[in-house]
Formats: sequence, C-alpha cells, structure tokens
Amino acid sequence: MTKILIATLYVFEPIIASATKMSADRLILLIDKKPDKKQLESLEILKKSLGSVMEITTIETEVCDIVKVAKETVKIIDLLSDKDEIYIDITAGRKTKALGLLFGSYARTDRVKRIMYVKEEDKSIISLPKLSYAITPGQNKIVHYLHKNSIVSMIDLANKIDISRAMLYKHIKELKDMDVIENTKDGLQLTDYGRIVVL
Repeated sequence: MTKILIATLYVFEPIIASATKMSADRLILLIDKKPDKKQLESLEILKKSLGSVMEITTIETEVCDIVKVAKETVKIIDLLSDKDEIYIDITAGRKTKALGLLFGSYARTDRVKRIMYVKEEDKSIISLPKLSYAITPGQNKIVHYLHKNSIVSMIDLANKIDISRAMLYKHIKELKDMDVIENTKDGLQLTDYGRIVVL
C-alpha cells in the first residue's frame, strides 16, 4: 500500500507539513500551466527537501477553471491503484485550483482516505468532510444524457432514458433546485456543478 498525497502548490510549507505528518510515499502536485517564480521556487524546495524520500510528480492544470481541475483530479485518482491510500491537501494553491481539487475528490470520495487543510499558524491539520454528489439513479441518467446530448423534447428524453414523463419532470425540477442543470437559450444545459457531477 502506497500513501499518495495529491496537493495544490503555490507555497511549500503546508505541503511539507502534510506530507511529513501522514508519512507520504508519493506526492502529486497540481501546478499552473505557466507557473510563476514563487511556484517554481516552492517546487524546487520540495524536490530538495522531500525528493530523496518520496517520488514527486507535477501535473499542469488550469488556474481558474474549476471544472478542468476537477476533471484532472478525477483522472489522477482513476489512474492510481485501488490499494493506494489517497490523501488530498487543498492548502497551498490558488483558491480556484484548491476548489477544483476538492470537487474532483468529492467525485471519487470512495477512493479518498482523507481531505486536509493545514493551518498556517501551527501547521496542524484540519480534516475536511468527505462529501459526495448525492443524486438518484434517475437524476444520474438525465445528467449523463445531457452531458453528451442536447434535448430535442421531453418526450424524446423520457423515451431515451426509459423513464416516465412525470418522473422526468420531477427529476428535472430537483436537478434545477440543486443547480446541476439550468435553462439556457439553447435549452436545458449542465451547470459547472453538473459538469463536475458527471465525472
């Protein structure tokens, strides 16, 4: 069993604290596609201080696209072994990147052992709740259909996903209330939250 820490990176101190406290074997860092000087310096410090005791991998991600960061997080988790213990640290990166990492870990909450935030004052670790996207199987069918198709009509959608029209309207109302789907000029579309739910 390998302990893997997936973390956002901007400053190095919280990552050293979480990697040390959890005795990580491997570190996967989400860095910007165009890292600035501070981020590159932090990466070098981590490689010098932890590189001899653990494997350090960097993955370039968008800075402000929460959905793309969440997708990349899911991709990383899906490629890891089921035997690995996966830890998430959202402390050291930009807020948008940290949210993408957090939301991506919610999409694979069954694979994540712990989600952490390191307090700046004393480097103690706060455990964050492992939430998941609680949608019903019927709602899930609608969300996945919308992810790949546009809706021609409600009758057509009901037939395509094999659900009664009454239940379809109920699910659509609930999905709108949860902000998973929304009405647009092009019809029903997934929101950013909806695009994360399908991960």
